[in-house]
Amino acid sequence: MPLIRSKKSQPRRSCLKNRILAQGRGGAELQTGGILEYFEDLKRGTNPAGKGGRPKDVFEIASKTALYAFLIIVLIPVFLSCSDSQQQDESTAPAAVMPESFTFFDLGINSRLNKKVRQELGDKLGRDAIERRSILDLEINYKGFLNQHFPGLSELNRSLNFPPGERVEHNTVKLMYRYAQKKNVPFDYVELVFSNYTKQPILFRINFREDEAGIIKTLESKYGQPQAVSWKEENGNSMYWMRNSDFLIVSLVPDQFGNPTYQIVIYFVKNLEQLIAAEKAERKEKSLERTQSGEKAF
Repeated sequence: MPLIRSKKSQPRRSCLKNRILAQGRGGAELQTGGILEYFEDLKRGTNPAGKGGRPKDVFEIASKTALYAFLIIVLIPVFLSCSDSQQQDESTAPAAVMPESFTFFDLGINSRLNKKVRQELGDKLGRDAIERRSILDLEINYKGFLNQHFPGLSELNRSLNFPPGERVEHNTVKLMYRYAQKKNVPFDYVELVFSNYTKQPILFRINFREDEAGIIKTLESKYGQPQAVSWKEENGNSMYWMRNSDFLIVSLVPDQFGNPTYQIVIYFVKNLEQLIAAEKAERKEKSLERTQSGEKAF
């Protein structure tokens, strides 16, 4: 009879930290050096060696895997945050720093509208109403006032509202406060207009009925004596300050019942000029795109 050879038992091992499954002397018996965690067939693959040539155990592999996962979880939000901030910066046009002129609640020509500024204004003036892409008329007091007394501002107003007689909307953000007196401030109405390109202010309007808080004296102490503007056609008068091309005009205007009301208007001229230039460039770009799309249609 042919000699029948018994198959050798395949050596196997189990790892739980440094405890090893050892082969007995007889070749068919396996003796464990501890509690078995898993079995690994030696012929199916090798366990990669770690430092000193010893096999890596499951705890070492798991710890490194956890480390890599931790780094991924920590670093990905950082990269996304940097990307978002970069996109936010790119979406807002860079604004040149202008010489300071006039301020209202610390908002001046170089201020920029954001969530924090809007929240601070809400704390001081109450809840606001917001309007985007609205018309922008610089005229005050009566029709022709700017043309008569401030021709430079009148020219800006014509540029903003060309062609005449049409409704021209602008890329602006307008904040309106109608209940400021509930915050114990002496204003009946506040309107703050910002360019949506640079987020910087272009026009402030502040109305109040009586100067109980001494606002005019405060302006005189801060900016010096104003220049007077007499109205010949209407029953009213104005005074103004000019600093670094910007204007602050205070007018005493009678209401429909003849009662005097105060109106303060701040014109940030450089920011107005930037708005006009940005909108002109935008219209030119859109016109070019329409021409190109028309050429490709046929």
